[in-house]
Amino acid sequence: MTRILLLPFQIAFDFVQSVGQSVLFLGQILLALPGLLLRPGLVIQQMYMIGVLSLVIIVISGAFVGMVLGLQGYTTLVDFGAEESLGTLVALSIVRELGPVITALLFAGRAGSAVAAEIGLMRATEQLDGMAMMAVDPVRRIVAPRFLAGFLCMPLLAAIFSLMAIGVLGAYLIGVELLGVDAGAYWSQIQAQVDFNEDILNGIIKSLAFGAAVSWIAVFQGYHAAPTAEGVSRATTRTVVVSSLVVLGLDFILTSLMFGGV
Repeated sequence: MTRILLLPFQIAFDFVQSVGQSVLFLGQILLALPGLLLRPGLVIQQMYMIGVLSLVIIVISGAFVGMVLGLQGYTTLVDFGAEESLGTLVALSIVRELGPVITALLFAGRAGSAVAAEIGLMRATEQLDGMAMMAVDPVRRIVAPRFLAGFLCMPLLAAIFSLMAIGVLGAYLIGVELLGVDAGAYWSQIQAQVDFNEDILNGIIKSLAFGAAVSWIAVFQGYHAAPTAEGVSRATTRTVVVSSLVVLGLDFILTSLMFGGV
């Protein structure tokens, strides 16, 4: 009975302890970042593993999201005789919201889980302990390059998803080529209504925040995983779940600050 009554306090204590550990861990990572200037190859290698290998899922997802948005947007706008505004609807939806958020969720599922599993496996096989015994700091050698690579790759992937017209092009194929919206109106509406500071820059800021959050969670979960197969599995799962919730929560806060007038 006593254990049941104390359970909420234990959960709250574990949560506060985990937050404190993750903040201290982030401080270690940030202190290690300047040292990467002398070893850029570590970051470039991780950018390939995290960013380039995620391109396929980003491009395919962007195209499908754009096509669905084009179809749904046209179906709604045509009832009001405003189908010429399809370009504005698609561009603002993708640049402001869908591009950064969906890219971050895909990034957490593909790259975040891979980073957590890789570092967790190093923990389970005592590679991290071996580095420490050889006076090699695992945070500087393993964690910091992956964190920085994730932080840099996330806005680039979001740009490919939306600004590089993967999503917008998908909507163009459905709205213009299939449903007959005027091509000139589609592109001119995008050019006239999408503002760099109001829309594109805010989307980039969102992507940077999501990239930092997902990379931080992935390296923390992997580094502190229990040194067993089950521990690595739990760390990978926690990375995806926590990252997804944090991305959605951050999106609400940032959207409120940027577009909600809060």
